[in-house]
Amino acid sequence: MTDTESTCESTNGQRTLVTLCTYNERENIELLLPEIWQHLPDAHILVVDDNSPDGTGEYVASLQPTHPNLHLLRRAGKLGLGTATVAAFQYGIDNGFDLLANLDADFSHPPRFLPALVRGVESFDVAIGSRYVSGGKVDGWGLGRHFMSRSINLYARLMLGLSTKDNSGSFRCYRVNKLAEFDWSKSRAKGYAFQEEILFRLKNVGCTFTEVPIHFEERRFGHTKISWKEAVSAGIVLCQLRLESFLPRR
Repeated sequence: MTDTESTCESTNGQRTLVTLCTYNERENIELLLPEIWQHLPDAHILVVDDNSPDGTGEYVASLQPTHPNLHLLRRAGKLGLGTATVAAFQYGIDNGFDLLANLDADFSHPPRFLPALVRGVESFDVAIGSRYVSGGKVDGWGLGRHFMSRSINLYARLMLGLSTKDNSGSFRCYRVNKLAEFDWSKSRAKGYAFQEEILFRLKNVGCTFTEVPIHFEERRFGHTKISWKEAVSAGIVLCQLRLESFLPRR
C-alpha cells in the first residue's frame, strides 16, 4: 500500500488531489501549503518540482515525514509547465483520485477559492477559476499584461472553438475520470499554451465546463515567468491545434 492510498476526502466526500508545479517557489510554498489545507483540510497535495535551485523540492521533502498527505515528484531539470502538468495528471489518474485541482504556486491563485472550484465539479466535468466572468477580477497588472492575456484568450476561443472566457489560467478543478479519457503524452504544448490545449482536448471528449469567478492577485515573491515570447509560442501551438482539428481522427 502506498502513502497515496490513505483516505482523502474533500468537503463533498470525493478523494481530492491539489497539484502545484514549481520552479523556484521556496518562499511562496512555505506559506501556500498550510493555506491550502486551511480551505481543504483533507486534501492531498502534490508538488511537481523541476529541480529548483532555491531548494523548493528539499523544503517539501523535509515536511513529508510529518505530513502524510503531502507528495513530491522531483524532476531532473526545468522541463516545462506542460510536462509538469502532464505528470500531475498522471499521478492523479494512477493513484485513484476523484478530483484534481491545480493552482499556481505563487499565490496568484488564492486558495480561498478552492472550495468553490470543488463545488463546481458537482454538476460539471471541469470548473475553471475565471478572471473574466462576472465577479472575477485581476489585481496588480499593467495595461500590457492585460492586453496580452485578453489577446491570448480571444485567440484561443477563435482558434479552438472554446466557449469559455478564461482559457489561459491554470486555476481549475477536473474530474479525474475525464482526464483519463485522453493520452496526455500525445499533447503538443510544453509551455503555457498547455492550458488552452487541456480545454481543447477535454472539449473533444465531451466534457462540460463551468467558470467560477476568482480574484487573480500578483505573486507575493519572485518574478512572473510568462513573457511576450511565451505568448507568441503559445499562439503558434494554438494554430497547430486548429489545423489538427481538420485532420481525420485515427
